[in-house]
Amino acid sequence: MAKVELKDITKVYEGNVRAMDKANITVNDREFVVFVGPSGCGKSTTLRMIAGLEDITEGELFIDGEMMNDVPPKDRNIAMVFQNYALYPHMTVYDNMAFALKIKKTPKAEIDKRVREAARILDIEKFLERKPKALSGGQRQRVAVGRAIVRNPKVFLFDEPLSNLDAKLRVTMRAEISALHHRLNATMIYVTHDQVEAMTMADRIVVFNVGKVQQIGTPLYLYNHPINKFVAGFIGSPPMNFLLVNVVADGDGVMLDEGGFKLKPVPEHIEYLKKYTGKEVYFGIRPENLEYVADASSSNNMPLTVSVVEPLGADTTLWLRSENTRELVARTGPGHIFKIDQKVNFSPDMTMARYFDKETELSILPLPQEEAV
Repeated sequence: MAKVELKDITKVYEGNVRAMDKANITVNDREFVVFVGPSGCGKSTTLRMIAGLEDITEGELFIDGEMMNDVPPKDRNIAMVFQNYALYPHMTVYDNMAFALKIKKTPKAEIDKRVREAARILDIEKFLERKPKALSGGQRQRVAVGRAIVRNPKVFLFDEPLSNLDAKLRVTMRAEISALHHRLNATMIYVTHDQVEAMTMADRIVVFNVGKVQQIGTPLYLYNHPINKFVAGFIGSPPMNFLLVNVVADGDGVMLDEGGFKLKPVPEHIEYLKKYTGKEVYFGIRPENLEYVADASSSNNMPLTVSVVEPLGADTTLWLRSENTRELVARTGPGHIFKIDQKVNFSPDMTMARYFDKETELSILPLPQEEAV
């Protein structure tokens, strides 16, 4: 397999539209890396530059140590799985999977061996004589993946391959693709706008926004140590809550004044917040780090009102509002019953709180060094 390196990769369209600005990304040999971000952030454009389907305006692309900027797509030894499957409707599943090998004049015996082995891996052996129109969406996606497997590429590229499937099938297929990665021990780059897919599938995640790489790291590192407010709000479901709070002096320390309540930071966070005394910062807390408390006199109490109740069986998602009508989301266990407009009290786990500069939206807390994967 192969290592993929992007060095200051930039894509500028007509009218000076920067789809990607100086992306520096390294995908290690046999690694599963997911590009994630909202629509229009540049992730698919970057994937297409790796594939050779888009020209690179500036920067250098290396695959297995060889510069690829001017190498045609067919000579890059990559295989791409598209969102819409891109199967030939007049061909059988067998012929769809064998087509690229036939073009390369691969011996028939070798083609048959590769196609049947890929079909066995993907559990589509019984569909080899069918046409794509006779297959379900999930089966078509397996065929598209099989067509990539038979080529034995250095790098697999996936462009939102599950977005056309229903929710249940997406869960099944993402597990199958993850298992396939471990089985093939392959280098894979996967594009999605769905951060749940990114969290569950990736060895490492690259978060994009407005044409820039925001942060690169393992799923749990990004979840626990976001570099800025965007990453903090994008990674995690439901997303992190943000409240604009005033940092006010409190003896030798500080308090966070929301207007309707005050919160006391943990000692290890106070030293970084002191320089913001008299200023506003974003206080971030994840829904699962808000604990329902019956006692309103408990420390760091947040008096809130229930707006929406979403019972999910194993847990319940609550939409809440503060006195200042600021919206928050909390996730609680099944042991409590809540009603609309009910007055409730929640206490945040302040060890899990994150803080972001109001102007730059960068993390106020320093990020620990991530251990090598």
